[in-house]
Amino acid sequence: MMRSLWTGATGMIAQQFHIDTVANNLANVNTTGFKKNRVDFEDLVYQHQVLAGTPATSVSEIPTGVNVGHGVKVAATQKLFEIGSFQATGNKLDLALTGEMAFFKIQMPDGTFSYSRDGSFKIDSNQQVVTSNGYLLEPPIILPENAILNTLMVSEEGEVTVKIGNDIRPTTIGQLELYRFVNPAGLQAVGKNLFRETVASGQEIPGMPSQEGYGSVLQGFLEMSNVKIVEEMVNMIVAQRAYESNSKTIQTSDNMLSTAIGLKR
Repeated sequence: MMRSLWTGATGMIAQQFHIDTVANNLANVNTTGFKKNRVDFEDLVYQHQVLAGTPATSVSEIPTGVNVGHGVKVAATQKLFEIGSFQATGNKLDLALTGEMAFFKIQMPDGTFSYSRDGSFKIDSNQQVVTSNGYLLEPPIILPENAILNTLMVSEEGEVTVKIGNDIRPTTIGQLELYRFVNPAGLQAVGKNLFRETVASGQEIPGMPSQEGYGSVLQGFLEMSNVKIVEEMVNMIVAQRAYESNSKTIQTSDNMLSTAIGLKR
């Protein structure tokens, strides 16, 4: 059987995965805090028929050798944490981070923690600041009774203040903390705009807004997806043409086999 049939098949499988990744990026073009994925490919094992450097004569050697590859596979998918554009909302509980690698820390129902760039927070019935799925912000921010929500302010340094009842001066009710990782690309995306710490990402590095490397907090803004539609459309065209090209190698190999089989006639 011709190896080119299997080589072409690996190319088609790889480009299908590429299209799947592009489709997910485009599907999340309006997802708050979404970070696009990139696919990295690598070539498969080579069959060496003649090794480079093999002696040809007593005074010379073969300069390049003879080898043939066996296709391609997906080596990795990487989250690109380039910062997205900011959208002004005017909502007091919408927060954006100017630091490219900083994250909010979110407490999950099972007591573990996840991390997010999505700053579209809400207030639940217990006056707690939560995500859209009801997960608590860590450290917790809880509005006191009689707090006037439209006076809630979050400074660039992450200090949270609000006016309570008839008080003229705002009261500090909490302080936002941010978190970084040595290798954010190693974080595990788990859906719901959340990431989990892994061995590859390294342990969390806590810090405060406006510290070097953490950026500041923008109240009344949301960070949008960093997906660029034109870029993804170009990637889709490239993947489609590569898929077609690989299918042509399979068709050509099939035609060659058909010609070989027909030699007896």
